[in-house]
This record gives sequence, C-alpha cells and structure tokens, in this order.
Amino acid sequence: MRPNPFKAFVANPLAGVFVVLLVIFVGSALLSPYFLSSYNLSVVARSLAFVGLVTIGQASLMILGEIDLSLGVIGGLCGVVAGILMVTLGLNPWLAMALALLLGAACGLLNGALVSVLRLHSLVLTIGTAGIFGGANLVLTRGVAITNIPKEIRFLGLSDVFGVPMPFIIMLVVLALVSFLTVKTPFGRYMYAIGNNAAAARMLGIKVDGIRTLVFVFAGVMSALAGVLMVARLGTAQPSIGETWVLAPIAAAVIGGVATTGGVGTPLGAIFGAAIIGIIENIIVLFGVSPYWQGIVSGVIVVLAISFDAISRRYLRADAA
Repeated sequence: MRPNPFKAFVANPLAGVFVVLLVIFVGSALLSPYFLSSYNLSVVARSLAFVGLVTIGQASLMILGEIDLSLGVIGGLCGVVAGILMVTLGLNPWLAMALALLLGAACGLLNGALVSVLRLHSLVLTIGTAGIFGGANLVLTRGVAITNIPKEIRFLGLSDVFGVPMPFIIMLVVLALVSFLTVKTPFGRYMYAIGNNAAAARMLGIKVDGIRTLVFVFAGVMSALAGVLMVARLGTAQPSIGETWVLAPIAAAVIGGVATTGGVGTPLGAIFGAAIIGIIENIIVLFGVSPYWQGIVSGVIVVLAISFDAISRRYLRADAA
C-alpha cells in the first residue's frame, strides 16, 4: 500500500507551524502591495538572519530543557569587543571577528559550567550573567558607539548573493548543519534524551553535564556571530546590539514547537517561528504603526506562545494519564 502524502504531511510535527507561516505570508501579501517587493523581502530576510542565529542557539538549549536569557547581551558584548579590536587596537578585522566568536564561546562556557556545577536552572543563573555581560558592554563603550568599522568585512552584513542577503545565507548554512546534528547524530539524540529526562540519561551513561556545557558554548557562539554580523551591517559597534534578542528567540522557538520543558522540537521549527514573528513585525511597519508597538506585539506573542505551550502539554499529560 502506497503511503498517503497528505497524511504524512499532517503527521509531521512541523506541519502546523509551516501552515501558519504560509497563511501569514499570503495574508501579508494581500494586505500590503509592498510586502512582496524585492526590497521588503530582502529587509525581512536580513532581519530574520540575526534573530534567527540567536534562535538556533536558544532552541538547542530549550531542547535540553534550558533557557539562556543572556544570549542577546552576549551578542552585544561580542559585537562591541570586535569593534574595539578592529578600530581601537587596529587588529586584522578577520582576527578580531574570530576573537569575538571565542569570547561568545567563553561566555557560553561560563553559563554552562555554572549551571552544571551549581545545579541551578539556567533561567535563574543567566539573569545574573546577563547583568555581568551587559555591564561589561557599558564599561567598555561608556554607551558610545564605535565607528569606522573596516570596509573589508562590511560585505558580510550588506551584500547579496543572487538577491539573497549574505547574513540570511550564513543563517541557512548554520541551520542546515545544526539540523543534521540534532536529527542524524548520536549527539542530537543525547540532547533529546537529556531534555526528556536528565536523570535517566545519566543512568544510561550519557555525559549530561558535558553535553549541556557544549550546547551553552554553541549558543554563545551563535549570539556572537549575530553580533559581529550586525556590526558588519551597521558599520558601527552599537552598545544596544542584542537588546531585542532576548524574548523573540524564546517566543520563536515555542511557536515553532520547541517545548519549554525540553525534549521536543527542532531548530527548523524555531526558525519558522522566528519568520512568523518577523513577518508580523514587518507588516506592522508597512501599515505605518509606530515601531514602539513592536515591543508590545512581541511581548503578546511571547505570552500567548508560552501559555499555549503550557496548556497544550497539560492536556497531553492528562490524556496520557
């Protein structure tokens, strides 16, 4: 008997969020004649790239049952450090970017090590480390942007390849690699096992603390990459980089089917969720609504997404019982 393609699609966990994304995309195109313009789609894709990189890191942590509230701040700190190394200290721009990525890895390593050693939930711990990283950002910059970023790296944030923004291409490459890692490798299976039941994973011989720390390191690198790409795009290292990368990645991951309790979801679904948020925010701008409302919209999306996630999982547990 031949498999039914429709049933296979409906059974796919990503089917629901994909349909929602498609409906919102088509609806936006019908609501605004400017939505499908090449310029506007490029703006949406470029904006999605930065928050998408952070979302990939946050979704990976959420699969483990962790949440890092310092990722946005890490991106901002690494961006300004890259600017300082390039402009103030005169280092080679590529070396400066590599060192900024290493700083992101170090910040993630600190978070992961503290979570593993102190046995604290990351949500609590990273509130504190976010304050540390954000304070370091202000100490280094005194709130002043670093200008005159070298032109040789600006193409990473500004250029297009066949009309597709370079940051978006970079995000897609990262997404493909992470999706393969989580779905096709033992490391990915260990991540889901830890997210479902860390104690049982330990009993099976899985090195829970080591894997958790590595994923924190990865998330830190993703935030650092988003930060340095934003610096390349703006041509300045703004202390405010990353301020909007706190709630949106969490909401995107939940909308995309990643459980806040761990063990469920995929990075691809999280990117679908980020695209939904990005399109909604874009249509708000196209309608001339004040950008200050974007924060309210993002907050409402976060509340609704997390509430729906909690309610749906409560009913699933009740049905299982």
